[in-house]
Amino acid sequence: MQQHCLQHAFFGLVLVAGSASFAALVTGAELPKESSPPIPDVVFIPTPEDVVEQMLKLASVTQDDVVYDLGCGDGRIVIAAAKKYGCRAVGVDIDPRRTEEAKKNVAAHGLEDLVTIRQEDLFAVDLREATVVMLYLSTRYNERLVPRLARMNPKGRVVSHVFGLDGVPPDRAIAVRSEHDRHEHRLFLWTVQTLRQQVSQQKGVDKGRPKNGSEIPM
Repeated sequence: MQQHCLQHAFFGLVLVAGSASFAALVTGAELPKESSPPIPDVVFIPTPEDVVEQMLKLASVTQDDVVYDLGCGDGRIVIAAAKKYGCRAVGVDIDPRRTEEAKKNVAAHGLEDLVTIRQEDLFAVDLREATVVMLYLSTRYNERLVPRLARMNPKGRVVSHVFGLDGVPPDRAIAVRSEHDRHEHRLFLWTVQTLRQQVSQQKGVDKGRPKNGSEIPM
């Protein structure tokens, strides 16, 4: 008897689900789609701990800084900044798996008062409070970020791991050999003033370009 009732209940659920699908087909309504987590465009490759240390050193981080890591992964850079220098730090990543992992790592180090992890598109981040920004993205992404980075604190610094900026020489560049992976890692430093000059020059070039259909002055 119990088995008979369970069979009736199962077929009832199938009929309800089938009716919903049929109604959607008849009315043309779309069935609800399952939400999927955002897929990051850049693969997360952890930066060796000794390279992280050199990145923070290159940026001359102090307790008064606010360090942002765009594409923070497991949160190791912001954790290291807060732990070593006692500064505030913000990690941003679009991948919910990475932000969840980073939050757990922050909690494990007891740094919740200093470190914030946000799931956000790095191209939409407000960087005006940042004094230091860390990057490990790509040259193309670095270039897209320049206008936003130029709006940082005037005394701000930007450090990129491996990837430079085409046409924008760094204020300083160093090579670091990691004891962890035995590889050489290139690090680049730009001041916000250098990036603002680049934005200003680009605006001047764009202003001088003729509009579509107009003649180029001779």
